[in-house]
Amino acid sequence: MKELSSSQIRQMYLDFFQSKGHTIEPSASLVPKDDPSLLWINSGVATMKKYFSGQVVPENPRLTSSQKSIRTNDIENVGRTARHHTLFEMLGNFSVGDYFKKEAITWAWELLTSPDWFGWDPDKLYMTVYPKDTDAQEFWEKAGVAPDHIIPVEDNFWDIGEGPSGPDSEIFYDRGESFNNLAEDDPENYPGGENERYLEVWNIVFSQFNHEPDGSYKPLPRKNIDTGMGLERVVSIFQNAKTNFETDLFLPIIHKTEALSAGKKYGADAEDDISFKVIADHARAITFAIGDGALPGNEGRGYVIRRLIRRAVVNGQKLGIQGAFLDQLVPIVGEIMQSYYPEVLQQKDYIAKVVRSEEDRFGETLNGGLDLLNGLIADLKQNGGQEIAGADAFKLYDTYGFPVELTQEYAIDQGISVDQAGFKAEMQKQKDRARNARGKQKAMGLQHDLLINVKTPSEYVGYTQLETQSTLTELVVDDQLADEAVSGTAEAMFDTTPFYAEMGGQVADKGDIYDLEGHVVAHVTDVQHAPNGQNLHTLDVVAPLKKGTKYALKVDQVFHSKVEKNHTATHLLDKALRNVFGEHTQQAGSLVEGDYLRFDFTHFGQVDPADLAKAEAIVNQQIFAELPVTTVVTDIESAKKMGAIALFSEKYGKTVRVVSAGDFVTEFCGGNHVKNTNEIGLFKITSESGVGAGVRRIEAVTSGAAYKYLNDHDNVLRSVANDLKVTQLSDVAGKVQALQAQVKELQQKQATLEGKLAGEQAGAVFEKVIQAGQYRLISGTVQVSKMDQLRALADTWREKALSDVLVLGAEVNGKANLLVAVSADKQKQVKAGDLIKAIAPKINGGGGGRPNLAQAGGKNPAGLPDAMAAAADWLTTQA
Repeated sequence: MKELSSSQIRQMYLDFFQSKGHTIEPSASLVPKDDPSLLWINSGVATMKKYFSGQVVPENPRLTSSQKSIRTNDIENVGRTARHHTLFEMLGNFSVGDYFKKEAITWAWELLTSPDWFGWDPDKLYMTVYPKDTDAQEFWEKAGVAPDHIIPVEDNFWDIGEGPSGPDSEIFYDRGESFNNLAEDDPENYPGGENERYLEVWNIVFSQFNHEPDGSYKPLPRKNIDTGMGLERVVSIFQNAKTNFETDLFLPIIHKTEALSAGKKYGADAEDDISFKVIADHARAITFAIGDGALPGNEGRGYVIRRLIRRAVVNGQKLGIQGAFLDQLVPIVGEIMQSYYPEVLQQKDYIAKVVRSEEDRFGETLNGGLDLLNGLIADLKQNGGQEIAGADAFKLYDTYGFPVELTQEYAIDQGISVDQAGFKAEMQKQKDRARNARGKQKAMGLQHDLLINVKTPSEYVGYTQLETQSTLTELVVDDQLADEAVSGTAEAMFDTTPFYAEMGGQVADKGDIYDLEGHVVAHVTDVQHAPNGQNLHTLDVVAPLKKGTKYALKVDQVFHSKVEKNHTATHLLDKALRNVFGEHTQQAGSLVEGDYLRFDFTHFGQVDPADLAKAEAIVNQQIFAELPVTTVVTDIESAKKMGAIALFSEKYGKTVRVVSAGDFVTEFCGGNHVKNTNEIGLFKITSESGVGAGVRRIEAVTSGAAYKYLNDHDNVLRSVANDLKVTQLSDVAGKVQALQAQVKELQQKQATLEGKLAGEQAGAVFEKVIQAGQYRLISGTVQVSKMDQLRALADTWREKALSDVLVLGAEVNGKANLLVAVSADKQKQVKAGDLIKAIAPKINGGGGGRPNLAQAGGKNPAGLPDAMAAAADWLTTQA
């Protein structure tokens, strides 16, 4: 067996398929783009969906990639099995309607067995095939596989319901008898069974049918190849590792964790090893996810990151690690993956900052979870219970990040158990909710032949011309190619066009189509790219259009000019934000309309208004500096040498268009721009907000829209000045501040008077102490304006030790409020929270609180006297 590092193995795979005419696709961002059906990129083929569905025709139908992926559907197995991971890399080669079974099988065998490549012993390789797929059986034998190493398995058919499907062939590596974990006669002891000896390393899917709605299977017009080889598994074979974790992809992280632990060593204890593996796995996942722009949060991707961090922290505590530590693993991950993912090390400081902040936050939450758990255990013991309810265990897991195993450990120490069945039921409910929330969007649709086969060239000339005379080359009417469109909606291609097709956040051009006599024949309402890249115009037809006829195409120049201004402004804003917040800030989306622009960017935390003002000022400085805006078309490497910024989530062709505004900013962009920044006139941010975990959104206007925005606000300010009776606008702020100070002073005086009034009422209430069973009770209603005053009265009562229990009621803004306080020496017998729950129904409400203080609100103030009486009755029944 060759001695290869994970980096060498990854590169060897890609080099092999590149030698077979494949284009190497860079690993896409883990955050899916324009695919709401996915939470994360979860496989290599997930990034190829647009090609397989026919939405886009690739320049080369042969593609290969090493795609980072995240899956969290079985997170509980991480660390407990040899090969479960949340983040993994999937090596793959793909054919979009090009080669099929013969080539895919022949090349797979060559890669695996040739001394020039992997060089594995052919006798250690086994293939499973679909029993009816005799072609696959034949091609494997012709490639050189012994017939007794080809095993028919009925499950070898890839099918996700309606859509493309087909047989597949899985490849297994025999790791030898030393890895055998089953008896010789065990029915799973074979290549393809559930065992440790025969390790699945590669799956080749022959996508050749379409699963129809009626359940039948029809041949696809273009047959595809989709393969997946787990890098971690392959590395474990090359490096003779017992599990994936004893490879160079994980061991450096594990060794660093050893150094941070309380003397723990990997391999010394099975339970400790689980914690080491969980930490190593999760450290990789959170580092890459945050590097790709996702941030911890309470939902979606943010919740996944938060959960992974919390699981890792809890496992760190099991290893005796005190305080934050995960941030120290980020650069280790970056160093391991540097050869293929240099961006991780480039962003290590930012990623570590995000991780450390979340760790610190969880440190506080963890203490709260322990308090809740200790409280649950104490209550159980007091009441003779022997089991923590499943719902309570799930609350600890879901709210505080406590794995149920940790809850169980604490419970066992106290001689009680956890309702595992109840916990699993609650977990299933959560999974069902998540599944329903994601909807039932299909992962991949059927190929659409109509436009895939249309390869008539169409040249976009709108960078320099907004009017052309062009020949109508293709017409689509009612989803059929046509020679004529008489009315209604149609789609059209022209040999040349000045109309921009929506792309990169810039909306499509609008305008009209004229005959050569100057009559309008159609309005252009939208322009999109066809599968082969042509600009496809959506038309509102008002007069007959004929294929092969020449027409005059005219873009709405006023709208186009506004879009140009806003588009150039987004580039200035992008650079300004990086200048203010740091280079970790990345564009997360944009929309360039005629009347405004929208720019989404990654940022951890709230945006300081002062920093926002700085960014706005920087943009305007570049506008007033009258920078020339230039564009060049070049190759990617030359563009990068120019300093052009590219988005990791974008795919670029062999040549790219680069736009520069002076020396201020240089970025990849295929859109339309002004010739000089002075054409933008003015830039004004109108709003800033959060739109998701770690993503902020800025909306802004330029030129005439910016003038209108400022003028409208000026008119509002003048109206306020008139109401305040100030003559100078500059005096408005001072006048408002003076009025605010006056209001605050009046509010303080009001609070003082209300406090005195409440005190006088309380004096009368405090004098009436009654005996309720074994307890001395003070109860009554008072007039206050807010709950704070009730709590203040409770403080006075507590200081004077006037009774065992206090129950106060008040009507505030038409609603009923109750407060219960219990003296320190009676809290073991009577809990304020229990009493408030017993009397709150009298006011049609509910509440809760701590053992010493609780409060409730309700809709029935008339029930306050009944609540007081109910309190006395309840106390009378208490022992």
